[in-house]
Amino acid sequence: MEDTNKITEVPQSEEEMQIVAKAIEMLKTVYDPEIPVNVYDLGLIYRIDYTESDKTLHVDMTLTAPSCPAADFILEDVRQKLVSIKGPEKVDLRLVFEPEWSQDMMSEEAKLELGFL
Repeated sequence: MEDTNKITEVPQSEEEMQIVAKAIEMLKTVYDPEIPVNVYDLGLIYRIDYTESDKTLHVDMTLTAPSCPAADFILEDVRQKLVSIKGPEKVDLRLVFEPEWSQDMMSEEAKLELGFL
């Protein structure tokens, strides 16, 4: 599967790489209840960064639409999965709407699952 998501910062240390990889693994278990594809492959995750100095996991994400009826459910599921990761002491989860999400942000696997290919 080709990964089309763009992580804005490249992890520098082994610890950072492991925590970012674990965050991606956990995010792939979070689904919008109305869409059979996880939030990571949908392209809803814009940034994953771990700061070793303050042990904070930073994640910027969006929704398929600002008025998404499942927004609270999805955000709480994401937060719970991220706080379960060993290492980070804090999670900075931000909901952003810039850039606006589009179907082009989905992975090839997600497009195939949803019948866009």
